[in-house]
Amino acid sequence: MDEGCPLAPSPGQMKALPILLLLLLTDPWGPLGTCGGPRSPPGLLYPYGAEAGDEATPHEDDGMSPEIILWETFSFYGHPYRSVYVNNNGVLSFGIGVPEFTPQAFPLAGARPLVAPYWADVDTRLGGDVFYRQSRDPRLLARLGRDLAAVTVGQAPSPTWALVATWDRVSYFGAASDKVNTFQAVLATDGAASFVIFNYGDLQWTTGISNQGDPHSGLGGIAAQAGFDSGPGGRSFTLPGSRSPAVLSLGRRSNAGTPGRWIFRVDRAPTTPGPTEPHRGHGGTEERVYVCG
Repeated sequence: MDEGCPLAPSPGQMKALPILLLLLLTDPWGPLGTCGGPRSPPGLLYPYGAEAGDEATPHEDDGMSPEIILWETFSFYGHPYRSVYVNNNGVLSFGIGVPEFTPQAFPLAGARPLVAPYWADVDTRLGGDVFYRQSRDPRLLARLGRDLAAVTVGQAPSPTWALVATWDRVSYFGAASDKVNTFQAVLATDGAASFVIFNYGDLQWTTGISNQGDPHSGLGGIAAQAGFDSGPGGRSFTLPGSRSPAVLSLGRRSNAGTPGRWIFRVDRAPTTPGPTEPHRGHGGTEERVYVCG
């Protein structure tokens, strides 16, 4: 494995802090003081926040959690991992943090293994929280088991562990609006099979200003990327609409029959349980995507 850090920003990629942002940060009556937007649809996201026992990443640009030592080994594309980082910019990464704020197309040559529910330039200084926790709560595991059973052919898995990461009403770098995104990523395993679940609540923006996004709309430029990359081996899968304006439609689409929910088995080759519309995934395997309206 390459021991470098190809996802670290080069000097030419470093952000400039515009005067507009400095003015907004000091204006308690401006749009940054009205962070909000609709809550996620009830019942889609798994419980999160302080009341669920979550920890939160620091309120900073391009920040991340400390290294999280996993209670159980998580197998990802045939590689066992025992630690993960929850990165503010919409990425879970194994073994090393990912501060990179520009979403890159998969596969990532020589890159670190990562799971990206919504890789974009999040700035929690301007609004929102990034929560995370490991859990063996029987109620959560039972609910995960039911959701996995709904898309599993044959014997349904019974998860014994999960990690839940939630980006709750997070803003974007350089925001001059109150647009926010809410989404969630779950890692779950029964000790053999490993699963990734993406839940998308309200998605209102795709791009921060350092990626040529508009400060008022949060749109344009290099839009968010969603999917996962194996790192070693070069296997990957990209969700439809990634790095385009259509990425906002992930909250209305699904491969699991529930709008806004996407479920993948990831311990070996990427698979996408669920019926109907065919979609060609990166890496040459045929994935099946269910479109809900």
